[in-house]
Amino acid sequence: MLLGAGLSRCWPHDRAHYFFARAGWELDELGLAVARIVVMLLVPAGEPVMVAVDDPVFRRSGRTVFGAAWQHDGSSPARNKLSYGNCFVTAGIVVALPFCSRPVCLPVLARLHVPGRGKARKPRRQAAPASTVSAAVALVTKLAAAFPGRAVHVVADAHYHGPALKDLPPAVTWTTRLPRNAVLYGLAPPRVRKPGRPPRKGPRLGTAADLAAAAAWTPAAVRIYRRDTAEDLAEVTCLWYGCLDVITVRVILARDQIATLALVTTDLAAPAAVLVERYAARWSIEQAFADARNVLGAGEARNRARRAVQRTVPFALIVHTLVVLWYARHGHDPADITSRRQAQPWYTAKTEPAFEDMLAKLRRVMICARISGGSPAQPEPAQITAVLAAWHAAVA
Repeated sequence: MLLGAGLSRCWPHDRAHYFFARAGWELDELGLAVARIVVMLLVPAGEPVMVAVDDPVFRRSGRTVFGAAWQHDGSSPARNKLSYGNCFVTAGIVVALPFCSRPVCLPVLARLHVPGRGKARKPRRQAAPASTVSAAVALVTKLAAAFPGRAVHVVADAHYHGPALKDLPPAVTWTTRLPRNAVLYGLAPPRVRKPGRPPRKGPRLGTAADLAAAAAWTPAAVRIYRRDTAEDLAEVTCLWYGCLDVITVRVILARDQIATLALVTTDLAAPAAVLVERYAARWSIEQAFADARNVLGAGEARNRARRAVQRTVPFALIVHTLVVLWYARHGHDPADITSRRQAQPWYTAKTEPAFEDMLAKLRRVMICARISGGSPAQPEPAQITAVLAAWHAAVA
């Protein structure tokens, strides 16, 4: 990176390490500043902010890497889905770009999650580490405070449920998959004047499978994963007493010819089809993690110190967001797809830019700006050759 920026003879390489390990800057403040830019430029005024939450594992090796441990990793090639590395609870804003038919997630806040070591090894006075759900609630609370007056709709996978959700701000709704063993109850009956404590919950409704067996299904068309699909939908307003106590929730059931999906949400107003589409958009955060890993190289830094580990991967995720922002505002050109298909004709179905195309366009613009800024006249042949070589390297 120092070579590419022309700083290899100006900066000592330790200056880059100092930026992550010892410099005085606040990661959450940087993320919130980028989040405000995302909402200002890509979310219509007054519209709710949609947030996706997940906790990817960036694989590392070495006993001295701060916070590294064996953790569940859905992208792990191992059969037990475990990887050794650092886990970052991440919140990203899901937006719609005019040149993309799929939703795009832009990560803005991330926090290192250090798993517990077990009761036998933990000192008595040491506080237990916060769960991933608690960390996600803390990040979402920061985002909600940054956008007063706006609703924040959060989507997360089946892991993100628990008593920590009771601390969500009033403007935040939470939608996740309902575990198969979750037991649901009806709403508490009206209070009557008689001795004893009034009941806190209604009759037992059973699990999601029990609800599906007795549900009244309604056919509907939903658009998920860039396809219009026919689904049978049903919904039940109830209590998930074992998890959220007396907070009223809705259970959305969606079935097709293959399987039945059960969602639980604190959003009591949105139609069932909208909630299914909202949950399907959660997949965009998985694509953002894949782009950050494979294109930007997030997680490849070999740092081990606590602050460096806590900052480097979240900073790379923010860089991913800034690249997409720049391309959406200044870099998009339909000719980019035409030139890409001409250079690589095997992409016969490519009609939209990927993150790799956005980053390649940004590299080209920066290279041309360096040459134009340093050479007012026509560039030299060697400079033209260097630009062409950089373009080919960016596309490759």
